[in-house]
Amino acid sequence: MLDDDHDDGAASHPTTRRDGPHHDETPALRRRWVSFLISCALGSAACSSAKEEKPEAAPAPETADPAPVQGTRPGGDTSIAIGPSPSLVQPAANLDDDAKSRFYAGKALATQPWVRAPTQTDARDGLGPVYNARTCLGCHIKGGRGPTASREDEPLLASLVRLSLPGRGPHGEPIPEPVYGTQLQPQSTSLGHQLRGHASADAVKDLGPAPEAQAFIRWTTVPFQYPDGKTVELREPTLELRELGYGALNPETRKGIRHTPSLAGVGLLELVDQADIDRHADPDDRDGDGISGRVNRVWDPESKSERPGRFGLKANQPSVRVQVAGAFSGDIGITSPVFPQQPCTERQPRCLAAPSGADADGVEISEELLELVVFFNMSIAVPERRKPTHPKVVRGQALFEDAGCGSCHTPHYVTGSDPAYPHLSTQDIWPYTDMLLHDMGAGLADGREDFLATGSEWRTPPLWSVGLARAMHDDVGFLHDGRARTVEEAIVWHDGEGRRSRDRFSALSEADRRSLVAFVRSL
Repeated sequence: MLDDDHDDGAASHPTTRRDGPHHDETPALRRRWVSFLISCALGSAACSSAKEEKPEAAPAPETADPAPVQGTRPGGDTSIAIGPSPSLVQPAANLDDDAKSRFYAGKALATQPWVRAPTQTDARDGLGPVYNARTCLGCHIKGGRGPTASREDEPLLASLVRLSLPGRGPHGEPIPEPVYGTQLQPQSTSLGHQLRGHASADAVKDLGPAPEAQAFIRWTTVPFQYPDGKTVELREPTLELRELGYGALNPETRKGIRHTPSLAGVGLLELVDQADIDRHADPDDRDGDGISGRVNRVWDPESKSERPGRFGLKANQPSVRVQVAGAFSGDIGITSPVFPQQPCTERQPRCLAAPSGADADGVEISEELLELVVFFNMSIAVPERRKPTHPKVVRGQALFEDAGCGSCHTPHYVTGSDPAYPHLSTQDIWPYTDMLLHDMGAGLADGREDFLATGSEWRTPPLWSVGLARAMHDDVGFLHDGRARTVEEAIVWHDGEGRRSRDRFSALSEADRRSLVAFVRSL
């Protein structure tokens, strides 16, 4: 089936877990762990033999016609065939053996749970003191989008909460909430957190920092009716914060839900020349098509300068490296050369006083190991398209173009060159994104600014691999807050600059709407 409520691959429904086992290691084991990671960086045979996931051989072509189908291999030479159990953490198909060793070393660091300090596990201790997850892939299920919290008594698992006050800081950044900062962390390494409910309040309060809060979503049904009378039930989230660990929020606090995006192809997007992105920007809508994409301008903490943003749900990150280091800091509580501070505010003294996992270099993940994780993220393969010659998909592509969807979801680029990433250089790619900010209307607005992005502006997400999302988890969410359960729902939520395309989609027959969705899911 190619309808939106069916998977394109064999379904696999993993149990979502945030916490892994907490194992202390002997010095000998610790030395072996570090040696393993470093040997991977050098391309040792021992590390190469540890490759546990390999892309399956490409299936036989569906037709003998040699004429290529446009964008069949969206990631160029990095593209891989997807087997019956899809995963978006496969190495790019054109990696050599040395590069694959580095990829799997970075993947090990992104998969292995971090533990609280102090332990003998110097290579991976320093969790927290407050945090969202123990691992990078604890939220990015198989490298894809995470599940949403569908029940009101279920705390957020693969989403986080951004906080800020109105206005912008000295570099244009959001102004942190004075007590809780810019991100809410619902977990803590403190023994007091583990004993809460089993010991007196006086005994608990001296045992470390409390979690900042627990976040829940209350869903409201929002019906949408097509002109032909057919209806689709949308859902709208209302955020609820409970058990605030450090008192009430500032009354002016703006809150935003941020749902886990897919990791596929981020390295290829990094190598797109900025001039190719700027070419699609039209901030004043001079062509009068109702679409005025804008480049976000963000602060780069490494170069200490303003740069164009292209990653993150509001294009608020300048590079994959800064985004990875930011996730280590905000999500896991791991300091790095990019962000050497703990995720604690000045009004959280027990958090600031908690033991650190910093080594002699003063941070909890060294430059060498951080680079391995960055290389892993940059080198994730893009899946080949599924059923690109199916008549419904071919019909859907024409409808996609006629509806004007490609005005924001720009189909094609050729990447630039980077000697550090030869496998990503000069690749023909089909991501279907312009990486620009677009005003998506009041329905998707949360009022929270981020550098130049207003509270209703969002970066156009790439569409490659979107059809595999529900094959990796059946509760997956789309859009910035995970509210859309299907591609169809995501389309119907479009407003603002996306309204014209949404209305054209709505005016189609039911069969044509299904064809357009089938095309998107084939990407």
